[in-house]
Amino acid sequence: MKRAALQIYRLAVLVAIAWIIRAHTVRLRIEGHAPITVEEVRAVFPEAAELRPDAGERAGMFVCDTAGKELGYVLRTMPVAESIIGYRGWTDTLVAFDPALHVVGVRVRSSQDTSDHVRDVRDDRYFMKTWNGKPWDEVARRTPEDLRIEGVSGASMTSMAMAEGIMRRLRAADSALTLRPPPLRFAWVDGGLVAIIAAALWLAFAGTYGRKWVRIAFQLLVISYVGFFAGLPLAQSLFAGWAQSGVPWRSAPGLVLLMAAALAVPWSTRKPLYCQQLCPHGAAQELLGRLAPRRWRVALPKDFAAGLRWLPALLLALVLIVTILVLPIDLAHVEPFDAYSLRAAGVATITIAIVGLIASLFVPMAYCHYGCPTGALLEFVRARGPGDRFGRRDLAALLLVALAWGLAWRYQAIHAWIVAGI
Repeated sequence: MKRAALQIYRLAVLVAIAWIIRAHTVRLRIEGHAPITVEEVRAVFPEAAELRPDAGERAGMFVCDTAGKELGYVLRTMPVAESIIGYRGWTDTLVAFDPALHVVGVRVRSSQDTSDHVRDVRDDRYFMKTWNGKPWDEVARRTPEDLRIEGVSGASMTSMAMAEGIMRRLRAADSALTLRPPPLRFAWVDGGLVAIIAAALWLAFAGTYGRKWVRIAFQLLVISYVGFFAGLPLAQSLFAGWAQSGVPWRSAPGLVLLMAAALAVPWSTRKPLYCQQLCPHGAAQELLGRLAPRRWRVALPKDFAAGLRWLPALLLALVLIVTILVLPIDLAHVEPFDAYSLRAAGVATITIAIVGLIASLFVPMAYCHYGCPTGALLEFVRARGPGDRFGRRDLAALLLVALAWGLAWRYQAIHAWIVAGI
């Protein structure tokens, strides 16, 4: 029971981090860097106490009172309105709806237009009440001219840009709502990947029984197909992207199955399926290790090796920081796996790949043991048998959950600090 509870804990850690990233991404898509506040909404809904993000295509916020009752719905016109220029810039507008999605209020949130023009628009009560009582569909499907909206005298360009922004923002949400999900696409590349996964499962559980040529042939197949041909090795950039945007099981079923097998098999059976059988970079290191003379091998000092083992955990922390803070760093550049996609590989990725392969000539599986964050993640979920107990890895994983939560919670303050520093 203790081992089962520990495995459930490890799976829960991954789920928690993925949920934090996903929820943060949804909130950031809705709020941007100028989030709607409860105080702002109380100008329309005096009893507002909480705003709940809508993960759907409308990308707004549900307004609730202290008892959790839904009072209405609000959204901002940015970033759609960013391209709609009035006199000299865009205007971000708050649009409030009742639960039946009829407009109950409009407020100017911020604007790049001149302050005099913006003030004239805010002070024109007739214009600001133009949309009140109109349903979402009517506002979205009709142009400002159809609704007979007249610009504010002296600020016509600013007011009409605001009206255009409201209409386009609602229309963009409607267009997204009507999109149909793509059909399931199972290409022959996916079929090949499924066959390789099946072969890897057979090798993992049946073994080669001394037939080295079988393992070598399979490793060459993994390097050529999973690595160079399909370009589908698992990587932190993939984990982060799926946590942010969802799992593409319709468009890449083979890759999704690979991810599922890489997580589920070690979690339930103690077999490190992906790292030992399906990783092209791991296979390349093992093959080079076979070719290198034994006299080349180097024994790392114990303390130095122990210190290096923390590198994958630090890289996982870096991945979280980059993902949640949306820093302009390509996560593919912290691992060597994109080097197998020759057309897309960057200098940093190729350098890490070459250094890791050279190191494997002297220290067997050097990158796997001392530098791979993806391997560390898969090793974390792997069951370890009767002697398994809560250890440093489990504590470090809990610290990563706390890091992800803290970064998401204080994102706006951290972002403002970074921008101020720049």
